Amino acid sequence: MRTRPHPIVSLLLGAALILSGCGVFGGSDAEDVTTEFLAALAGGDTERAAALTDSPGAAKSTLDQVRSALQPEAVEARVNRVDEWDGREAGADYRIGWRLGDGRRWDYDARARLYQIEGEWKLRWQPTVVHPKLGANQSLALRTELPPPAPVLDRDGAPLLTADTVVSVLVDRKEAGEELQRVVGTLADKLGPLDASITRRSIGEGVRNTEAGKPYVVAVLRSTDYYAIKPAIYNLPGVRFTSQQRLLPVEKDLGSQVLPAIRTAMAGRLGGKPGWRIVVVDASGAELDRLHSVRPQEAKALNSTLSLPTQQAAERALDEVDVPGAIVALRPSTGELLAVAQNEPADAEGAIALTGRYPPGSTFKIATAAAVLGQGRVRSDTRVECPPTTVIADRLVPNDERFGLPTGPLHTAFAHSCNTTFARLSADLPPSALTEAARSLGIGADFVVPGITTVTGSAPPGDTRVLRAENGFGQGRMLASPFGMALMAGTVAPGKTPVPSLVSGQRTEATKLGEPLKPEVLKALRGMMREVVTDGTARQLSDLPGVHGKTGTAQFGDGSNAHGWFAGYSGDVAFSVLLVGAGSSKPAVQVSERFLEQLS
Repeated sequence: MRTRPHPIVSLLLGAALILSGCGVFGGSDAEDVTTEFLAALAGGDTERAAALTDSPGAAKSTLDQVRSALQPEAVEARVNRVDEWDGREAGADYRIGWRLGDGRRWDYDARARLYQIEGEWKLRWQPTVVHPKLGANQSLALRTELPPPAPVLDRDGAPLLTADTVVSVLVDRKEAGEELQRVVGTLADKLGPLDASITRRSIGEGVRNTEAGKPYVVAVLRSTDYYAIKPAIYNLPGVRFTSQQRLLPVEKDLGSQVLPAIRTAMAGRLGGKPGWRIVVVDASGAELDRLHSVRPQEAKALNSTLSLPTQQAAERALDEVDVPGAIVALRPSTGELLAVAQNEPADAEGAIALTGRYPPGSTFKIATAAAVLGQGRVRSDTRVECPPTTVIADRLVPNDERFGLPTGPLHTAFAHSCNTTFARLSADLPPSALTEAARSLGIGADFVVPGITTVTGSAPPGDTRVLRAENGFGQGRMLASPFGMALMAGTVAPGKTPVPSLVSGQRTEATKLGEPLKPEVLKALRGMMREVVTDGTARQLSDLPGVHGKTGTAQFGDGSNAHGWFAGYSGDVAFSVLLVGAGSSKPAVQVSERFLEQLS
């Protein structure tokens, strides 16, 4: 036996290698051939590598399969030792390292036998040349194992989103064959109670419109829902099932807009680090042996600013509402969002709580009052008129149901929501006064809140007296979202616009913020908003301690219908309620009462 001295060679994918018949070292002995084989394997030249064996066809097939399965970014190979016996046979020891991307490495030692055929050294081909545990009619596979996604928690550590198994129900029309109609009927009967949109017609159309050879996804079910109906659907012909781990709300439909948004935006943060393994598989793909594995690493739980009790209270407050409804609540002291709730009719229209744009009606009088008080022309106790109607440049402005009040202090006109009073006051303001006041209260500011998309609203300047009058009681061109109105109420409480946040530790970018309101203006606004509750349009809330707010009835379309609003704060909770097309602010006040009662 003869052991050849040899250098250590590292061969990288893409390296410039000269693979000639006379070998990389100028000779044609066993070590040269082994080195050339490893160089070709590393460089992806499976044809050249296979040609250096005594069974090129079988070798190339296996080498191609291995590279296809592993999809390496790079391969490193090193000859460790070559032993020759009598100059005709040899044994080669070498090390192969697969670099699979994302920091995944797989290194191992292997061995090959070589012998001379007509004066040329060849590797005796066996699958063990690639790996010592790879046998005939076997192949390698790279399998990924995903960790369960990390939970999303509320501000106090209570779970909001947790990992659960979801099961997809699929139908293959070819496999269902002549029983397709029975299958469709059974699925509709069992799945319809879980999702009203699933019907015989919807399933039938879905199956017909799905490309031939592909199954139609009928439903994606929570594990509890799946197991409840499994006995009735599991053995239906042509019906298949797939499952995967997914983050789901701890209560069905909880946080229907905000929690899916967090899940999507923070997917990379919640997903953890996948595990992976290299396995030997047979012709059917069944695993025979595990050659290498790395366990998946779960991500840390993600803490949000939401409050589960507050979110639940907001959703329960909307339970009895038939029109689209939304509630947004936040902490004025910090800007942390506590709840973003919508009912089912609102969900059908999108994320209206966060991005809806609606005329705010008389809730906007908070900004109008801030503007007129900031001009210094009136104070909260200045006596003003509140006639049932007033005309400004041919525009008739009525109060709700054309009520009127005797001449009295501005705070009383605010508490009873006199459109005529505020139309007259705002008509005489400078064109940009309402714009600036609104921005000081958060309307028109822009926030990039990690986890969600938000719109506060807009308050463009009024170029004419009529437009300024209409803008003054929240009509005209004024628009706001429930998110924006919660910010407005939340600004009055601490004295400056809170910067909203949703995910703990994630910074919100804030631009286009207005100048803080003067202390005397804020003091007056707080008193006026309190009077709305104690002696004004929201007296229904007077039994609840410390509530400040403003009602709003906002006409839209031809003026025959209106949205209902309430925006306010109590302690360190600021909130707004919008009921689309409710007709008046009274239902919004009722929802506010149900919401606040649960927080006390």
